[in-house]
Amino acid sequence: MLNQELLPFSKSLFEKLTNSGGLYCVSMYVPMYKKGKEQNDHLAQDNLKHCIKEVTNKLKKHQLSENEIKKYLNPIEKLLTNTEMWRNPSNGLALFLNKNGLTHYKLPLNFKTQTYVANHFYLLPLLQIFHNNGDYYVLELSQDYVQLYEATKYGFNNLFVEDFAPTNLENAVGFDYKQKMLQFRSGQNAFTSGSFHGHGEGKDDDKKEIETFLRAINKGINKLIINKKAPLIIAGTNALFNMYQQTNTYPNLYKTNISGDSEFKNKNLLHANSWKLIKPYFEIEQNEKINQFSELYHTPKISYDTSDIILSSFDGKIDTLFIERGKDFFGAVNTESRNVHIDSEREIQNGSLVNSSAINTFLKGGKVYVLPKEKMPIKGKILNAIYRF
Repeated sequence: MLNQELLPFSKSLFEKLTNSGGLYCVSMYVPMYKKGKEQNDHLAQDNLKHCIKEVTNKLKKHQLSENEIKKYLNPIEKLLTNTEMWRNPSNGLALFLNKNGLTHYKLPLNFKTQTYVANHFYLLPLLQIFHNNGDYYVLELSQDYVQLYEATKYGFNNLFVEDFAPTNLENAVGFDYKQKMLQFRSGQNAFTSGSFHGHGEGKDDDKKEIETFLRAINKGINKLIINKKAPLIIAGTNALFNMYQQTNTYPNLYKTNISGDSEFKNKNLLHANSWKLIKPYFEIEQNEKINQFSELYHTPKISYDTSDIILSSFDGKIDTLFIERGKDFFGAVNTESRNVHIDSEREIQNGSLVNSSAINTFLKGGKVYVLPKEKMPIKGKILNAIYRF
């Protein structure tokens, strides 16, 4: 289960926007450009100006006067001169305007420029936040430094492991070994002769000390981590990772470590490296769902019938919805008469049926995957679905 605090946009906020209907709901998505050249050329602001013009034309079709439109869009116009916002960009900017005012969010998502005006907000681009980004943990591990983080693709949270486990070897074995530790740094083999230059204990005792240390950490980790299904990544030397594997009892220790002494790594870099390593793990479920669709192909548990999928999304029947990236269609749904009307193009009185199907599926507990055409289970169909029942 995703830790909502580590996401850049919460499910509760998503639900709030879903329920914020009314006339002339404006949705805008704009890339912000984090590189210097694009920033200096004000490309993001130019994109927003283009969006304002596009929405102005759309609002004219709703019979609003130029003065009404100008007044209504003024909060967005003011953002163009918000120097601080453009000076510190994220990847993308999402804006939502209705009669209650403007809300806008800088998000680490790569949006394409688009606008939408209807009696509801267009939220499909935000759904990528909630899938393939599950909880995982990163344990920074060296003989004199231990730290545990809870993480998602978008966030890194210190869990303060010292309340549950020793934070260095000295605390675990109970005597002063600092002189030995000067020689026991990252990249060295822990158990070769000459690794330690202390007195007395020898190689076997050194190994036992480290094993005691790692067992204590393992015990603390298992107390601290509640979601035992989440993968745990070790960030530390290969030698220490190999030893930890022998003492580990955590049920989902990740097979590969982030090698090297992570104590001195930039934490943003550590987070980026950890996500790069773990990303394929979270894509497994998506691929399993695609395979499941194929296995269920000749059963009523799957569908690529557009109208049936749209109605099923309102019923909460969809377990998994696959959407072809960049595709959309528009129309209206009457759930009482079980009628779906699809128009040939966007009109004032209709809306995106892809958007509504995705939102309904997600809020009713289903998963939504937006895929390139070549990965869709049934090619040439914008919507594919696996049903719960």
